[in-house]
Amino acid sequence: MEIFSHESVSISDDIDIEIDEEDDVQINPSTEKGKRKLKSKVWNFFDIISMGPNKKMKSQCKKCGVQYLASSKYGTGNMWRHLKVCKRNDTRDIGQMLISTNTESMSISANQYDSQKFRELLTGAIVMHDLPFQFVEYTGIRALFKNLNPEVDTVSRNTAKADVLKLYQREMTRIKAMLEVVPGRISLTSDLWSSVISDGYMCLTAHFIDNNWNLQKRVLNFCFMPPPHNDVALSERIFALLCGWKIEKRLFSLTLDNATSNDVSVEALGAQLNLKGLLPCNGEFFHLRCCCHILNLIVQDGLADIDKSIWKIRESVKYVKGSCSQVRKQKILECVKLVSVDNKKGLRQDILTRWNSTYLMLDSALVYRRAFQHLALIDCNYMTCPSTEEWEKVEKVWKFLKYFYNAILAFSATKNPTSNVFFPIIFPCYLSLKTHMEDTDEYLKCMATKMWPKFQKYWSDFSIILAIACILDPRYKMTFVEFCYKKAHGEDCLEILVLRSKLQVLFDEYNKPEPSQSTSLLTSKKGNESSTQPTEDMDVELDLFKEFDNLTNDEFSIGGHKSQLELYLDEPKMTRNANFDVLAYWEVNQFRFPELAAMARDVLSIPVSTVASESAFSVGGRVLDQYCSTLKPEIVEAIICSKDWLYGNKAKNDEMTILMDKISEDVIELDLN
Repeated sequence: MEIFSHESVSISDDIDIEIDEEDDVQINPSTEKGKRKLKSKVWNFFDIISMGPNKKMKSQCKKCGVQYLASSKYGTGNMWRHLKVCKRNDTRDIGQMLISTNTESMSISANQYDSQKFRELLTGAIVMHDLPFQFVEYTGIRALFKNLNPEVDTVSRNTAKADVLKLYQREMTRIKAMLEVVPGRISLTSDLWSSVISDGYMCLTAHFIDNNWNLQKRVLNFCFMPPPHNDVALSERIFALLCGWKIEKRLFSLTLDNATSNDVSVEALGAQLNLKGLLPCNGEFFHLRCCCHILNLIVQDGLADIDKSIWKIRESVKYVKGSCSQVRKQKILECVKLVSVDNKKGLRQDILTRWNSTYLMLDSALVYRRAFQHLALIDCNYMTCPSTEEWEKVEKVWKFLKYFYNAILAFSATKNPTSNVFFPIIFPCYLSLKTHMEDTDEYLKCMATKMWPKFQKYWSDFSIILAIACILDPRYKMTFVEFCYKKAHGEDCLEILVLRSKLQVLFDEYNKPEPSQSTSLLTSKKGNESSTQPTEDMDVELDLFKEFDNLTNDEFSIGGHKSQLELYLDEPKMTRNANFDVLAYWEVNQFRFPELAAMARDVLSIPVSTVASESAFSVGGRVLDQYCSTLKPEIVEAIICSKDWLYGNKAKNDEMTILMDKISEDVIELDLN
């Protein structure tokens, strides 16, 4: 009995063909008597053509016309192999081929296996999902790839690592080209990370507004930072990284957290840049402190001593999720129905190291206040229900913390400018602190008193440049800032005069007059005409016209010539709207106020926070996960930077971002339906 090898190949979407490498049915064209019926399925795709002068039987592909010898001694193997690579074996119509599931655009989908495309997709998956390099050697993964296409080339972990490094180098070239055409200055943020084995890393991120007036953010470096982590080492390291990207001449600001070493390092870096005159206003606005970090520390000081009423809320939530949680859950649900609380919000338990979780716990508990009070009446084991006075105190604490909670959420945003909204958001916090320092409630008064010194300490440091950013928002302008300063410091406060002076100085940096064409022409003609005219007469003439060219219209016009800044401030402010796009406003008005728009481009790109929303409320340091901590520093940098450059916010939204309202879990879902 003859044994044949079989292989399955998909010829089209509708036809599956069983491939016989050695067919037992052959053709003998020599005699009619010896002719047998063609049973092989390969003849569904080939025709027998008449014998040529050499008397040899041939077959021809019905799709592309390729011919093969069809005598019995040649078999059908060549024809089967041809069907695998035939370029016309796809029977789908053009409508089926015009597909692109990711980009929703029209493109021709090829049916051939592309090894280069496969390697690129595999490398992208490793970077996007933080897959270990050993992933490509998993037996199950290789079997899956082979099942999808037997021609898939398997790669080793070292090859995958090399592909990631190549991807990093390619994307770095693209980012450098992007930075070269940035129309304005670049603002930076930098923070320190550590691995689980205590290796130090520095993350340097660039923030800028592109030609289309879109806010962009790119991680430039995530590099190994060996000890010592002192001010000199940090300054030298940052400067070296800036020179590597060739952006040291185009910086505007650097935002860091509140570490003491950062203050000294930024001062040294600023002095080094100022030696070459590379910073506007001699670097006066170069250093900013992370507002989220400062507010976090301020609130932590206020919550150092937890009031008994807040403790009772925490114990009440714990009671609901205790060992008899099912029975207690049923009781609380009955209480919710009885008091007619129509809300789907779940109860949350706080995490001691994150003050925002305490705020969220109070926020959810206040919704079910009457339900807890009713539970205390029907459950004798429930002993920690707050009294009516304590509930009122909890509500006051909740309202007090709400200002700071909303502020940190707004400051940690990454898709929209944050510098222009700093003043409208932080000033209510300022007034709330001053008000509660005179509160009749001793606990709130104590909280505000503890928070006030640190808030007042940093208020003057970051209020000037961010007040200027608020002025550049047409919804607020100078009117709002002056209104806030007068409420904070009185009607005749000097802060307004200082702000106006700083604003004018910064605008003058962008409004420096260009050399006039007439002056340049006279200067160029001076050398050419010196041989025909006396030198002394020429100097007198040049001085005369130079003095004339430098005259301003203010000396002759009645009303005087207003600058772009004055014209902008004189226009009525726009209606405050939550959906207002400040960058779209300046994109439209950049031709009316070119110099002022250039200043707005740089100021509005300033980030007020170094951390994203998922880390804004954490009091601990930033630590790499277990997997990244085991990799070499150059591999860590390649993965983190490539992930940011290729996928940006999409990867963060899909996998990394922890929504603030989910940091503390719903310990019980109160769904009555």
